[in-house]
Amino acid sequence: MDTMAVEQNGINAVPQAERRGRPRDLFWPWAGSNLSLFGVAFGVYIVGLGLGVVPAIITGALGYALSFLLVGLVAVGGARSGVPTMTLGRAPFGYQGNKLPTLFSYVSNVGWEVVLVTLSASSGAEILVRLAPGLSRTTATAVCFAVAAVVVIVVGMYGHAMIMAVQRYLTYAFVVLTVVYMILMAPKLSISGTLETTAGPGGWVGGVIFAMTLLGLGWVNCGADYSRYLPATSRPRSVALWTMLGGALPPMVLLVFGVLLAGGDAKLAEAAGGDPVAALAGALPTWFLLPYLLTAIGGFLAGAIMDIYSSGLSMLALGVPIRRHYAVLIDGVLMLLGGYYLLFVSTSFLGTFQAFLAIAGVVMAAWVAIFLVDMWRLRAGGGAYDERFLRPGAPALNGAGLVSLVVASVVGLGLITSADPYIARVVGFLMSEELKSSTFGAANIGVVIALVTGGVLYFLTTVVRRPKAA
Repeated sequence: MDTMAVEQNGINAVPQAERRGRPRDLFWPWAGSNLSLFGVAFGVYIVGLGLGVVPAIITGALGYALSFLLVGLVAVGGARSGVPTMTLGRAPFGYQGNKLPTLFSYVSNVGWEVVLVTLSASSGAEILVRLAPGLSRTTATAVCFAVAAVVVIVVGMYGHAMIMAVQRYLTYAFVVLTVVYMILMAPKLSISGTLETTAGPGGWVGGVIFAMTLLGLGWVNCGADYSRYLPATSRPRSVALWTMLGGALPPMVLLVFGVLLAGGDAKLAEAAGGDPVAALAGALPTWFLLPYLLTAIGGFLAGAIMDIYSSGLSMLALGVPIRRHYAVLIDGVLMLLGGYYLLFVSTSFLGTFQAFLAIAGVVMAAWVAIFLVDMWRLRAGGGAYDERFLRPGAPALNGAGLVSLVVASVVGLGLITSADPYIARVVGFLMSEELKSSTFGAANIGVVIALVTGGVLYFLTTVVRRPKAA
């Protein structure tokens, strides 16, 4: 496949003649998109929940592995069918009913694009100002923002082949530069400041859920988008395994490093809450700032590239009559508008970001549970998708899937909390004030409840009545 040719496939099934590669090739795009230095900040954040070294590592690693296992299972459907994720969603939700979760998927992907490009621009500006003290922060931010946005949009427009190639080489570069960063920061590592665990059982649960929303639950709606070019004969176990390893293993290493780094600097968690990458660069020598800048920005952009590609596919699954690369261009405009707001208008990033993670985590947890029950129970593990469920003329609504999604999402949203005062008014409505203020209430247990509720409801309703093709 020519990496310099603009991809022509949209949400159609990829023709057999164009399907090639091996499951292990999936390691590279998922590793590249999750090997940013923000992974170190995640470890710092988890320590900030009141967990000691061992609990922080255990809960973070468990959350990463469980959430990306879900992504890997979704990826199996792409390899078997050749169809992207949100198009496969027409089977459990109906042709028209699928537009509800697809719209949320689209918003979620665009939201992540905005977050990642914003982080790359703000982090880059912080380092540039240190390298060139005469440069104004606003100018530095604008330059980094423009460069980041152009790279993401151009690579996303070229499509799958370009992304697979770019992500592989980015991963190589990130590994080398991240290892150098770790060596330079090694003297700052310590466990002495994080031995004490102040959080109770709710803190442990919260650590796992926080890690799940930080990582895999933000990617479940994209799992099949990158596996659909594999041959249909690819082993499901290998597809799921390589997806999970690529997405979860590199962040686990960064997580452990972040936890130990927080142990050496008790104030790091507070500083990382404002600009995590800039906070982590504070103790670096000047000569490594430029390589660090490239590592930080590149890591964020790798994730944003994956998101903008998948958001374009979601737009097509919504029924918008447009070519895939033009859909990416529209998403890029939205990304620019959102990034401008966060960088030059908004005064609070972390609170809004955490609220976004929790809400997206609830809905995506409910969605992926329904999707996987449908795929493994009704589609023979993703290998028996009837095209009549996916194309125009298919049943408009699948009540079982839609009702399960809405009920599970409402219950889940009622059992999460938010530090954002505006969002706090619309979530947590099923919890008492006493429960909200407890560590268990702050754990956002609604994410897990939504996952279980969505899967169980859909399973039970489809036992009674299976959806039928037109």
